[in-house]
Amino acid sequence: MTARTHPRRAGTAVLAMLLAAGTVGGTAAAAPVTAPPAATAAAFSSTVATLLSQMTLDEKIGMVHGGAEDPEAVGAAGYLPGVPRLGIPELRLADGPAGVRVAEAATALPAPAALASSFDDTLARQFGEVIGRDGRALGVDVLLSPMTNNIRVPTAGRNFETFGEDPLLASRTVGAEVAGIQSQGLIATIKHYAANNQEQNRMDVDVRVDEQTLQEIELPAFQAAVDAGAGSVMCAYNQLGGVHACENEDLLTTILREQWGFEGWVMSDWGATQSTEAITAGLDMEMPRGTYFGEPLREAILAGEIPEAALDTSVGRILTQMERVGLLAADPAPRPERDPAGAAQVAQQVAEAGAVLLKNDRNALPLASGADADIAVIGPTAKTPVVTGGGSSRVLPESAAAPIDAITARAGTGADVGWSVGEDLEGVLIPAEALSTAPLQRTGEDAVPAGEALDYAATVTAPEDGTYTLSLQTTGAGARVSVDGEEVLSTRSQFGAAGGSLIATADGWTNDTHYVELEAGTTHELTVTGEAGDESLQARLHWVTPSARERTVQEAADAARSAETAVVFAYDEGTEGVDRSSLSLPGTQDELIAAVAAANPNTVVVLNTGAAVTMPWVSSVRAVLETWYPGQEGAEATARLLFGDVSPSGKLSQTFPVSEDVTPVAGDLLRYPGVDGQQVYSEGIDVGYRWYDAVGAESLFPFGHGLSYTSFEYGDLRVQDREGRIEVAFTVTNAGERAGAEVPQVYVGPSSELTQDQAVKSLVGYEKVALAPGQSRRLSIVVEDRWLSSWAIDDDTWELGTGPRDLWVGTSSADLALHDTVDVRR
Repeated sequence: MTARTHPRRAGTAVLAMLLAAGTVGGTAAAAPVTAPPAATAAAFSSTVATLLSQMTLDEKIGMVHGGAEDPEAVGAAGYLPGVPRLGIPELRLADGPAGVRVAEAATALPAPAALASSFDDTLARQFGEVIGRDGRALGVDVLLSPMTNNIRVPTAGRNFETFGEDPLLASRTVGAEVAGIQSQGLIATIKHYAANNQEQNRMDVDVRVDEQTLQEIELPAFQAAVDAGAGSVMCAYNQLGGVHACENEDLLTTILREQWGFEGWVMSDWGATQSTEAITAGLDMEMPRGTYFGEPLREAILAGEIPEAALDTSVGRILTQMERVGLLAADPAPRPERDPAGAAQVAQQVAEAGAVLLKNDRNALPLASGADADIAVIGPTAKTPVVTGGGSSRVLPESAAAPIDAITARAGTGADVGWSVGEDLEGVLIPAEALSTAPLQRTGEDAVPAGEALDYAATVTAPEDGTYTLSLQTTGAGARVSVDGEEVLSTRSQFGAAGGSLIATADGWTNDTHYVELEAGTTHELTVTGEAGDESLQARLHWVTPSARERTVQEAADAARSAETAVVFAYDEGTEGVDRSSLSLPGTQDELIAAVAAANPNTVVVLNTGAAVTMPWVSSVRAVLETWYPGQEGAEATARLLFGDVSPSGKLSQTFPVSEDVTPVAGDLLRYPGVDGQQVYSEGIDVGYRWYDAVGAESLFPFGHGLSYTSFEYGDLRVQDREGRIEVAFTVTNAGERAGAEVPQVYVGPSSELTQDQAVKSLVGYEKVALAPGQSRRLSIVVEDRWLSSWAIDDDTWELGTGPRDLWVGTSSADLALHDTVDVRR
């Protein structure tokens, strides 16, 4: 697909450069950027205008960059001291896609991927309200969330933080969540604007994307969040067409402010600011320090190189949002108390509503309870739960129960429930006979004292051929392990959050694992290093040998063989900073599930994954339940789902591929991860399920798919274009014997009267409906013209797709029972 540029408004200095480049943002040759029209004091409220007139230059500069030390040290990601003499309070900024990440415990909500899979706007609003109240109660003013980027790359490390592959679903979900966050007086920051769709090379990859794709796929959710009242936008690390996002005038001014009418402020991602001149392109705040917006900005203003009006505009935007949430009031409202019980209830509701029943042959689920329950529960995460994803979204919960405990309790009196680890992630201390020196076990009184360093070196000799699991386990500041000079393990803090695996040891230590193939008798260099910091550092280095792994798998298979049902908990570990190496489950989980299923065909797999995974064993198991990263109430929610206390109602917010080779970015290095620092979105608008439709490829489980413990029937479709809007009416009936909720989805085909690229079909409406057994309900879904339109590059606007168009209604993008056509006329 030929890349097209954003047509620019007349008068911008980079118009010619953009047109020459043929892509968004222009070329890497950075011409001086003229300042956008600065907002005058009259454009702000009288309160803000008065404050601006009273602030000194240094005080204003202090409002546009972080770096000051937080005197209360709440553990927030950023801090601005405000201007106390004028009554401008401090600003504390914290991460929070699945809760508020500070030094204290907070509500650990399910991953946003789970929220999106609920297809429930009301629940998304409540999700935001919980975060908003928690944030305010914990001393935070600005939330660095939600993450609003589209899922383009199936292995992208932060897919669990976002809302899926479809722009309508993402738009509705993020809009409702933002409204909930801001309703509590917490300022929401949507991120990462824009085209930050992978972690690999995210700091400076140059994304080449055509205007239509950007507007139709990546940007709708950002615009929806702006329309919902988001007070701030975080610009991304990456470049677009050779210009970094944080100084891309086209993104920050033309689209964000002129097209969408955004009135809040733009902050940089941490370290993403590239120049002092970025303030004239639309960047208002540099985080986390003032490398460019500190003293260099002051000097540039005094030298007349940057107008002080540009600084006034940025400060005014920040103050306006502070005033909007009451932070500038003479008598501001007190911070609320946390509501742990209410927040936990919402967390459980999201975990239940967002779980997706992918497969359920022979009604393997729900499970029997009481004396009829004979269950072998298998997997390390059944004992040590996966709660949240990694990186800056990792929230410290007050508590999180183990699924095995919740299952045992729910199974009730007379039940036979046992647990096998299946895959040992902890192992045993690497023995002295395999090392050239004593084993590493700096624990208890032998811990590394505060302020001192850990420096361990040895050679290790493999006693047998096969796959070994190395396990570094620490408390305190953490450490790193290298094998033959290559770092393979780290429990050090990352992005201000805990490092290592998402799965702690049984005694609560931070753990990290690495799988390595070794030959018997081979010797390898092993080093472990770390700094103890302000507290002592404990460290131990364990392994699982190939023969030990085989025994563990065999024990799990034996337990499964002797039980009526085997329930295997499987996981992945999505995190900021790195993409997943593949779509396979990490380690030897695929082999474990295959072995268990071979021992007992009545096997149920519970997935704690943040995104799509492949399932080479899927035909051998009876049921698969995707529960994502289910948050602090995940154990209780999972038990209720497994035993049928609640019927699964989630739908996939992303396509699950059959294999690594059948995805929208497979086999094309320019699409992903990029070549020589440049990446081309040559698939255009065919992202996610649209690509599968376009090329005729099969998926493992399609977008929108999700089963229930009951069944639903669709009928009596009526479609009409009445009074300038499309109305889609149909009847849904619960034809089963259990209560349940369904998500009817409306898709539309292309218009023959448009010349733009169009999808084979795209989601244009949906509604979640709860029905009792035998109950029917007549639904009427209104399809907005916006979702019937394509972006017209030449006119820089949306163009309605008129004429006859196919329209389908069904239960997923690949299961559409009802069909009609509608003639769109305006």
